[in-house]
Amino acid sequence: MELFKNIRLKIGNSILRNKVAKTDRKPHYSNIRQVKNIGLVWDASKIDDFSCLTRFFQKMAELKIDLRILGYFHGKNLPNQYTAVRYLSIVKREELNIFYHPVSSETNAFITNNFDVLIDLNFKKLLPLQYISSLSNARLKVGLFESETKNTPFDLMMDLKSPVSTEDYLNHVLHYLEMINSGSAN
Repeated sequence: MELFKNIRLKIGNSILRNKVAKTDRKPHYSNIRQVKNIGLVWDASKIDDFSCLTRFFQKMAELKIDLRILGYFHGKNLPNQYTAVRYLSIVKREELNIFYHPVSSETNAFITNNFDVLIDLNFKKLLPLQYISSLSNARLKVGLFESETKNTPFDLMMDLKSPVSTEDYLNHVLHYLEMINSGSAN
């Protein structure tokens, strides 16, 4: 069974690379004051991170930035705290195709949304979340530093010591987004 999973993952990664090669996206970011919305992809199996994401949502609300979180949960039973949260959507295992690509209309809407910033919290490099981050139409994509920068979907990468704390990571992302000022008003 593990052999078939690895073959499906390899095919899924290959299909994703081909799709990414066909996309034409131009990164753009001027400054944090211009940001109206942020998309965030997250490994929802890290239940302890939920309180940190709630605080980050509140901080964004204070800055008048709309935050949408799309998580991937591979377990069978969704934790209670994930239900009825308006800024959180969860992709479940049954919403993936045979190659681990998410196929729900909610995921497609997230990918096609022109977020000003996309923040990737996919520290384990799960293929469903890589798919979303790689194909996202976001103007600026932020993720963890990868030594293989040729195939990275990210425009801005954070290099943090392992293990990476979600709270520290989000604080670093916000810090650097506040520092960047391209001088462009558009």
